[in-house]
Amino acid sequence: MSGRIPREFIDELLVRVDIVDLIDSHVPLKKTGANYVARCPFHTEKTPSFSVNRRKQFFHCFGCGASGNAISFLMDFNHLNFVEAIEDLAAFVGLDVPRESAVSQPGQKQKKDDLSSLYQVMEDVAAFYVEQLRIDAQGKKAVDYLKVRGVSGQIARDFMLGYAPGEWTALAGRFNQALLLEAGLLVSNEGGQVYDRFRGRIMFPIRDRRARIVGFGGRVLDDSLPKYLNSPETSLFHKGREVYGLYELLKKNSKPERILIVEGYMDVIALAQFGINYTVAALGTAASQAHFDLLFRFSSELIFCFDGDKAGRQAAWRAMEPAFSSLRDGRLIRIMLLPQNQDPDSLIRLEGVDKFSERVRTATTLSDYFFGHFAEELNLSEMEGRAQLVGRAKPYLEKLPEGVFREMMFARLKQLSGFSALDVSTNATTLRPTKENNKRKEHDRRLSSARVAIALLIQNPGLAEIVEQREIDWRGLGFPGIDLFKSVLHMILDKKPANAAVLVESYRDAPEEKLVKALAFLDLLVPDEGMETVFCDALDRLLDQARKSSIDRLLAKAKVKGLDAQEKEVLRKMLANK
Repeated sequence: MSGRIPREFIDELLVRVDIVDLIDSHVPLKKTGANYVARCPFHTEKTPSFSVNRRKQFFHCFGCGASGNAISFLMDFNHLNFVEAIEDLAAFVGLDVPRESAVSQPGQKQKKDDLSSLYQVMEDVAAFYVEQLRIDAQGKKAVDYLKVRGVSGQIARDFMLGYAPGEWTALAGRFNQALLLEAGLLVSNEGGQVYDRFRGRIMFPIRDRRARIVGFGGRVLDDSLPKYLNSPETSLFHKGREVYGLYELLKKNSKPERILIVEGYMDVIALAQFGINYTVAALGTAASQAHFDLLFRFSSELIFCFDGDKAGRQAAWRAMEPAFSSLRDGRLIRIMLLPQNQDPDSLIRLEGVDKFSERVRTATTLSDYFFGHFAEELNLSEMEGRAQLVGRAKPYLEKLPEGVFREMMFARLKQLSGFSALDVSTNATTLRPTKENNKRKEHDRRLSSARVAIALLIQNPGLAEIVEQREIDWRGLGFPGIDLFKSVLHMILDKKPANAAVLVESYRDAPEEKLVKALAFLDLLVPDEGMETVFCDALDRLLDQARKSSIDRLLAKAKVKGLDAQEKEVLRKMLANK
């Protein structure tokens, strides 16, 4: 959908959401004093250093330094961009995301209308296919096929299964041809004639996680080829970024313990029939970085299920490169190779649900599969084989994000190769100071008046009224941090943020963002009832120090160079107020 998200809506969203409830739905929190704590989801640790403050609507990790508001959490935790995080946060509190129309770009409204029309025609066609499954004479053969595969009526309804009639123009005479062509549902030949892309096939609507139909997959009922046919790439459908069954999975469980990735539509359907409701399928393409990023938004454990034949093993290995780029600490990928001549449907019928589920839970970890692959191909008892191991494995390991898992994988490579001089190129210990070190540094650091005043102002935007009432003459005043103090003050007076989370959001991608976020969670150990007093005292000390410093500077200049009229007036007022 085109158009900017109004700033007013973003601010309202941050006011409506409770960051404790949001994070607790992803990472279980435990109340400790005024804060809620957990082990940080962004790095591996044994003791909790991840803290969430309800009053500030802010989170901060004292171990790795991650911090931010509810939007920042969703962006970091689920690997979302800004707009996706806003959409997810809006869904969390039950709001629709409005969009602004850009007057300078009149084509945007047309684009929005075109997308809405495309989504609507996809819904209408899906409903038509569902109807044909019930009433078309050939559709009854599709029903018989589904019954033989053990698909119940409830599962067919859950996945909105349908049937594309065998005639060449079943859609063309019923729906807008231009929209059908753009949606990839019609094909135009060299002579300009159009005909239905899907004919005589069981139809599987592909829904995105917002329940919108973006494409279709179709399966023949006989031995003709291709057995499966997918929608082409369109403005709605990008098979490298979508998976089949994700909407249905999330409808059953919004945060599954694990997600099983299989190869076909019918695998997803068949496993759902047996209560395995955490399965999705790639859409006729190899697993991509986008697939990993999408699925890791909803679960920290992914299991890739492949046939045990040569093609299946090759497909498993092709998944290694994008997998390594996606594996940060706390994430797990397993590889599940099926017995020869078995697919998930046949295997679960042969072994039963319990045995199949056990296979899923105990599937080979990525690390064991990765090094096991080389152990099968190379002779590691020879120096040459071990040298090849380093040369072939190291490029994959270098794709791993910094963290404990990366170091352990390099340690495993050192062990197997015997090459102790291998460069790990990172040190998680030095990158992530311990919680105790952070506490010690914070305890030893003497907080300046400026730091206290700015931190309190950020954490309690309502204090800006006190500063405004004083009608401070800022001319000639200077102290460390004055630019940030004035920036925060002006931002509050201009935007009137309801809380610290809204104020911090105003600094997203600004040069001051990092410092503002740090001060937003700085624990000043000031009780609510004493907050105004502490702020006023800090502000008074700050202004007094600034005036003394400015008076000394102006008097020194007057002796050497003299002062202009404006500087004389500033000095006179400062001396009068001293």
